[in-house]
Parts: sequence; structure tokens; C-alpha cells
Amino acid sequence: MKFSLSWLKEYIPLEMGIEGLTDGLTMAGLEVDSVTPLYDSLDGVVVARIVEAKPHPNADKLRLCQVDAGGEEPVGIVCGAPNAAEGLVVPCALPGAVLPGGVKIKKGKIRGEKSGGMLCSARELQLDTDASGLMELAADLVPGTPIKEALALYDSMVEIDLTPNRPDCLSVLGVAREAGSFQEPPVKLTLPEVALPEAKASLGTIADHTSVTIEDADLCWRYAARLVFDVTVGPSPAWLQRRLLSVGLTPINNIVDITNFVMMETGQPLHAFDFDRLAENRIVVKRATEGEAFTTLDDKEHKLSSDMLMICDGEKPVAIGGVMGGVNSEIEEGTTRVLLESACFNPTSVRKTSKLTGIHSDASHRFERGSDPEGVLYALNRATALIAELGSGALVEGLIDENPVPYAPRTISVNVEALNNRLGTSLTAEEMAGYLARVDFAVTVADANTLEVIPPSFRVDVERPEDISEEIARLWGYNNIETSYAKVVAANESYPPAFVARQAVRSAFVGLGFNEAVNYSFIREDAVDRLRFADGDPRRCLVTILNPISEEQKVMRTSLVAGLLSSAVRNISVQERSLRLFEVGATFIAGEGESLPREPEMLAGLVTGDRRSASWFGKEEPCDFFDLKGALEGFFEALHVSGVAFRPMAADDCSYTRPGYTAEILLDDEVIGLAGKVHGEVLKSFELKQDVYVFEMAMAPLAARISGDRQAMPIPKFPSVTRDVTMICEASVRAGDAVASILDEKQPLIEGAWLLDRYAGENIPEGKQSLTFRVVYRSADKTLNDKAVNKIHTRIMEMLLTRFDGVLP
Repeated sequence: MKFSLSWLKEYIPLEMGIEGLTDGLTMAGLEVDSVTPLYDSLDGVVVARIVEAKPHPNADKLRLCQVDAGGEEPVGIVCGAPNAAEGLVVPCALPGAVLPGGVKIKKGKIRGEKSGGMLCSARELQLDTDASGLMELAADLVPGTPIKEALALYDSMVEIDLTPNRPDCLSVLGVAREAGSFQEPPVKLTLPEVALPEAKASLGTIADHTSVTIEDADLCWRYAARLVFDVTVGPSPAWLQRRLLSVGLTPINNIVDITNFVMMETGQPLHAFDFDRLAENRIVVKRATEGEAFTTLDDKEHKLSSDMLMICDGEKPVAIGGVMGGVNSEIEEGTTRVLLESACFNPTSVRKTSKLTGIHSDASHRFERGSDPEGVLYALNRATALIAELGSGALVEGLIDENPVPYAPRTISVNVEALNNRLGTSLTAEEMAGYLARVDFAVTVADANTLEVIPPSFRVDVERPEDISEEIARLWGYNNIETSYAKVVAANESYPPAFVARQAVRSAFVGLGFNEAVNYSFIREDAVDRLRFADGDPRRCLVTILNPISEEQKVMRTSLVAGLLSSAVRNISVQERSLRLFEVGATFIAGEGESLPREPEMLAGLVTGDRRSASWFGKEEPCDFFDLKGALEGFFEALHVSGVAFRPMAADDCSYTRPGYTAEILLDDEVIGLAGKVHGEVLKSFELKQDVYVFEMAMAPLAARISGDRQAMPIPKFPSVTRDVTMICEASVRAGDAVASILDEKQPLIEGAWLLDRYAGENIPEGKQSLTFRVVYRSADKTLNDKAVNKIHTRIMEMLLTRFDGVLP
């Protein structure tokens, strides 16, 4: 939002300087972005009197002027303005001056005659748009006086960076209200008085000429209109043009300039229609026809949708409601009758229409944030009075005010004690009421601890007690709030088990050298085919996105593996071949009929590349399935999760992994996931040219076994004792089952057990295998002797031979 300092001073007296104003606005929540002097480019331009003007000997349209610019001698200047005449007082740019637009003035010759400066029009000084001749100044001005001093052009443009919740400050009056609130004593803003001219009786009433019909009241909450006839369209007066130029708007003509002026002044956008170009001389507010074409004031054609609100006449659209008018009803030089619109539109509708059409106008910027429904008539009357005055028009009696959604004031009950506790203040109810009254809040002190607050209609952002707290804080002054400690009762926080489990999983995998991947939950629609999910697999039940970001993200993921493989592709493309990645997150399985999707949380990871890079002591070693399995064993061990086993997965159950290279992950004999080598077809579909090993498991059963509590284990005081046991058994016996059987013996002295060696071949009968297990024994209380260890170890050996039908070598 831009405004000039002189414009602001028209509404409130400012006792503070520009620094005090900018600091005050920023502390009040209206951050000042910049302060720009408006007329610095007029340095070097002075008042001058033409003492002689005669024709140029070498050019019919030029004149040789002798100019008194305040120096000892007159200055000769060649001028082409038709009104250059003796005795005229005009602006003169002397050599060295740089005019707006970057034109540098220097001495020179024009058609053979010396010229020592430039006599200026108002347009060349950007004081208004009149370029018909020299800007004529008051005759009593003293030559040589700087033009800024002569015309009191000491002004600055202030630009504030508003947050979207403060549309009330998208106006000079809104900023003035805020500026008055933080002065001491505060200055109450008074709106400029509107004096409508007397209506011309011979024109009848507005009802004799037009009507307004709102067909879609959900998109247009209020629409008011007035008529002004016999207007003369022409340039705006200098003061009005200067106001618009000071905030970066280009003057067009007096009618359009007035609507822009009132919009900047009040924050209420207006629109002027050429009444004679409205079919049937009436207004209909309704939704657009799907696919209809409409050309806006910027000469761009737009295809309309049925969600857009249009302002129509009896036959066609004439404006996009709240966004921009159309060329088919714009004010032109020959316009004599004007219908002036002031309305309140649904902000959501305007925002969507603005986005769909690609039009972001000053009007849509205000409407989409929420305009003041009670400010509609004031702005309409203000503009009508100016049009009648500056356009020499005649007012038609009456106005139309269709208001299908009347404004309903909100009453907010505020607990004074709670507000003080929240802010760290000790204000009384009366003091709070006084601060709120500065910005036009209606406040009733119900009792010493309760305020009943009614926000003004232009504060669409104030809806709840927390908003009142913010108002009190900024009006009291953030700098005035003393530092104090929050009154917080310490609580023994307990986190949900799922959160504890996620954190433990992340910590464990990072400790194992993995990197966490965080992928989008949206994937390609063909991901289920690329992962080879069979027909009937629940993971083929996709949740489709209605408005996808792209074709690559049309459905919700049913497995984490697709995202991890895509991450691998991206990393490998930048020469990161060796990867250890994991991800924990939700998947989404579509429900049947109207039921909601299931969102099982999953854990997945991958290993690819080399387990060891090439170096002086050896070649690189590619990773394999057992690197993945070992990482998973280390993961479960780090989380103290026991009862985990791996067993080969049936070929028919494999989807994205290769049969014969895939194992089910079991937790207490329940299948919770899988680990294996990615199938060649899957690698090809992802354009991966190296082997990848993945795992994926459900988080729910894992989370039930993970505790946030950790118990420190002391370093053992006594040595361990190691014993090995070897048996020859059927080749179908799984080593993991044997290890589990050893640990299930629940012998307190057994510290651990694992497979040490497996052999099948020479000296071993066909269909048999030799398995060697290592068992570690330790006591926490004493050093074990061979007798105690051998007794337990013999029992373990006998159990293995019996349970797995084995024999000793």
C-alpha cells in the first residue's frame, strides 16, 4: 500500500516527523517498506518569467525566449510550446537538472540558436498529464525560486508491506486511523464530509432509468448504484492527477480518476459504466455462462467459467465482478451518462476468479481480502459528489442499494484477567476499552473482568478473543510490555507410542549408517504396475488426487518402495552409487465404497552399490542380500526387539522382489514385512542398472515392541565362556530356527548364540548339511567354571539333536 505524506495529513494532524510515523506504523503491525521523496527530481527546476518571446529564424514552430530565471542576466531558451509568450511565469529547468524520466538538461544549439535550459510543461515535470503547453504559474512568484518551494512540493511516498489480514489499511483513511491511534494524545479520524449536489428534478429518479438484480447472492452480498447525467469527460484537475501519480497510478480521465482516487482514499473499489452502452439500461449480477468469451479493459479476452461472478446488462456481461470491467462499457471521451457501482463481493469468489483469469487488479487485491460492507454507500456518495463537481454532471435523484446479505456485527466477550495473563500486562478493563476505542471498536465494560467488544465493520480479521489480545498488545505498545516469566506448570510429558517408535527407528538406522529419505506421498498412477503388484493385492487400491500437482503425482502411495527407488535413481544420476536409505511414513489404501482409506504406517529401506570402496588394501566389494539382512539384525538389536526371524518367501508372494532372493520378516511368528533383491523387471521400469536390495515392514507391530525407556547395562565384571556345537542335519533345517531354539531355552547364563558355519559337500551325506553354532555364556555374579558351562552346553546340544533330528559329526 502506497500513500503520500501530504495526502495523509489531509485527514489527521501529524505532530510527529516522518521517522516517528514510520516507527509507529511498524510497531502497530503495518511494516513500512520504504520512504521515497517524491519530487527530488525537480531539483534544478526554478520559477522563470518570459521577458521576451519571438519567432525562431530557422523553424516556424519554435520561439526564441529570453527568460528571467533569477540570475543577473536573462537566459536564452528555445521553446516549442504554443503558449510561450512575454510575461508568462513558467517552470524552467536549468543546465545540470535531471527531469523525471532521466532527461538531463544541458546547454546546446537548436536549429542554430543557443538554448540555455528548458521551459517545462506539467507533464514533463510529472505533476499532471497536461502536455498542451507550458505549465503556467502564478504571476506573483519570484523568478529563481525553486519550483518545489514555490508549489510546496515537499512530500514523500510511504510504502507499507501489509499482511493479508489487514485490508482495512489498503486505503489512506485506514492508515490515517492507525496513525492517529498511536499519537499522544490519540487523534480520532473523522471521515471527509460528503456533500451531494441537489438532484436535477427534470431527470426523474434512478428507478425511472435503471434497476439492479442480484441472482447469485452467495457471491454478491451488496450492490449499490447511482446515476450522473450530462457529464463531460476530460482531464482531471492537477490536484487529483498529482494524488494519483504520488501513489503510482496513471491518470486517465476525470471519471475513472475519481473512482481510483476514492478507492485509494477509502479502500472501496468502484467502477463506472457508460450508461448508454448498457443494453436495456439495467444491471444483472449473476454467474457467467460456461465457455463464454469476455474482453476486459486491458484488451485481453478471457474464457469464463460458471463459477465466475459477472456484472451484466440486459444482454451480455459488462464486467468481471470485483476484478475488472469490460471494453464494451468503458468510459470514453463521448460518454455523457454514467452509472457508478459500489459493491461487496464474496472474497473467495474474487480470489478464485482472479487466479483463473490471471488478472490481479487493485480492485481484486482489496475484494479478495474482504471489503467493508458498511463502507459501500460512503464511497459511492463520495465518488458521486466528485463526478458531479469535476465532470460538471447532474445527479439523478435516489440510489439503488440491493443488500441480500446484510452485515451482522460480531460481539466478542473478553476475559480481562486471561488477556493480561496472555500478554504479561496489568491493564484494567477501562484502559483496554480506551485503547480499543482509538481504532473505532465499540466496547462495553460489563464488569471489572469482562469486556463486550464489537469490532468495526472494516475489521474483517477480528473474530475471537485472541484477535482482541493482539489489538491490545499493539495499541498498548509491544515495547511497553515488560519482560516476565510465563506462568507454566511443569508437566511430565508422555509421548504417544507411535511417536516414540518413529524416533527410535530413525535413531537406530542413522546409527547404522543409513540416510533418511522423505518423499512425497503422491506417486505416478502406474507405480502399482511398475512394482508388479498382483491383481487383488490391496496395494492396487489407489486413492486418486482430484487436483494433482503433476502427472507424476496423481495418486497416493500404497508402498514406500516406489519413492525409495526414485530416490536411488536421482542419487545414482549424480554419481552417488553406494546408498543406504530408509523412510518411515504413511501409505494409503483406498477403502470400499464410501469408507475412508486405510493409512498403515510403514518402514522401508534399501541398500545398493558397494559395501566397501576400492582402495590400496583391496578392490571394491558389491553389497548383497546379507548386507541388508545384517543391517536389519543390527536394527532390531539396537531397539532390543527379540523374537525376530527370517524365512524364505514363497515365489508366488513376491512382487517387486526376486523369488529365491526374498525373505519374510517375522516377529514372534507373525509376518510383518519382507526383505529381498529387487526384481529385474522392476529395476528396468525405474531405469536402474545395478542391483538393489530393499525391505519393507509394518510399523504397528514393531511400535508395540519398542519402548521409549532405556536401561543402562553395566560393563560385565566377569569373563565370558565360549562353546561351539556342530550337528549334521537335513538340508531343509533353517539355521535361524536352531538359533531361536537355543535362545528359547531361557538359560540365564546364555548371553548369545549365532550360526558360525554351514557346510554341505564332501564327507557330508547328500541332502544333509553341517551347521556349527557358537554359544556365549556369562554370569553377572561370578566367573564360570567348565563344569557349570559344560552341564548347560550338553543340554543345549541334546536339545538340538533331538529337535532337528541331527547327529554329531
